[in-house]
Amino acid sequence: MIELHISAASWTGRVRSQNEDMVLVDHQFIREDSCKTQVVLDGEDRFLVAVADGMGGHNRGDVASSDTLHNLQYFFYDIPSCLTAGDFNEAIVEWLESINNYIASKGRADEQFKGMGTTLVGLACYNSNFYSLNCGDSRLYRFHDHQLVQLTTDHSLNKTDANQKRSNVITNCIGGGFNSSFIDMVQMTDSVKPDDLFLLCSDGLTDMLPDRMISDLLEKNADASSLCDAAIEAGGNDNVSCCVITIK
Repeated sequence: MIELHISAASWTGRVRSQNEDMVLVDHQFIREDSCKTQVVLDGEDRFLVAVADGMGGHNRGDVASSDTLHNLQYFFYDIPSCLTAGDFNEAIVEWLESINNYIASKGRADEQFKGMGTTLVGLACYNSNFYSLNCGDSRLYRFHDHQLVQLTTDHSLNKTDANQKRSNVITNCIGGGFNSSFIDMVQMTDSVKPDDLFLLCSDGLTDMLPDRMISDLLEKNADASSLCDAAIEAGGNDNVSCCVITIK
């Protein structure tokens, strides 16, 4: 039996006119809001948290992130129980193809949706195993023994200037005109230990706060709302969303 203590938040920030991010916590969708909850997983229970960052340089990123998370939530909880790890991976790949086709068809049918896209980062528990999911440059971190480690790889063109600022040029996402999106999926059950903490976030957090500052805040037991507030206080140049999960 595993107990998860979860906080999540998603805010527009100081610069953007609307929030194109969204957070999924089990069956709850969060945008311009925050939440806290506890979940007990036992046996065949399944659980999903995810962050989607709609692409601000494209039309209707808010719709792309919402459509993707609603579609994923329905799909994930409808998957048959007791699939093998390989079959589960194949199911997620099939879902990615399906949601890409859906977003592309929506753009063909209505000009306002043409080219819309979103990133996706998620943590899923299925059949007693934990999996990370990543498409784009939103991130999953693990905070363990006072060390913050990024578990996902950014699918973006990263700058290497003195300030270590990240580029907003995405090389992989859901929709966005990409014809061959892919999703990194890693089984990480052995990495889930009691008292560990996992952080999922959009780049609105990591562009504003360096990993050192995020680590310091987590050391002080900061929840998702506190992390988002710190990013907004640091400038809030983008929408900011995150989900903090502590394993008990």
